[in-house]
Amino acid sequence: GAKGISELEKTVELIPKDILTIADAKRGDIGNTSEMYAKSVYDHFKFDAVTLHPYMGKDSLQPFLEYTDKMNYVLVLTSNTGANDFEKLELKDGSFLYQNILLRVKEWNEKQNCGIVLGATKLDELKSNINNFGNLSVLLPGVGAQGGSLEDVSKTFKDKNRKNYLVNVSRGIIYKSSGEDFAEAARNEIISLNKITSGNLN
Repeated sequence: GAKGISELEKTVELIPKDILTIADAKRGDIGNTSEMYAKSVYDHFKFDAVTLHPYMGKDSLQPFLEYTDKMNYVLVLTSNTGANDFEKLELKDGSFLYQNILLRVKEWNEKQNCGIVLGATKLDELKSNINNFGNLSVLLPGVGAQGGSLEDVSKTFKDKNRKNYLVNVSRGIIYKSSGEDFAEAARNEIISLNKITSGNLN
């Protein structure tokens, strides 16, 4: 409720300006509603990026795409098991729905402000589709509690000489400690995770 919104506002204010902020909002709706969502995320909360779902078509995302100084991460293949229900539906040409979405996002990236979301738990699909990402930035949730491997993901990108990706770790950090040492425990975990990715990029 209102308390949650207030806490979100305070959280964003506390994040240093040189740190990328992503609103994991998964927005996507008809024109005027989408416009208000975009204003909320970008003008009110001042996020740098947002996650969007594409299932109502390009016009449902267009208000977000008008923000040329922001990054819009469109869901392509998510990390949950339910991704099989729709995202992996096979089309008449033998491809999958998520692969078609990937192609569409590349078309929508006229202003170089589109990225994609691809779950870190979908390693086989990552490997088989990475050559089709073009210059899209990739956001990868699902490492840790959901079973995705940071080592495998970062190695996959290293093997293809690609560096434009972000790995999201949530529960692995925020639940690192429930005591007074939380800040130190969270910091140590972040440092440890960054060593894995930097090691695979050298």
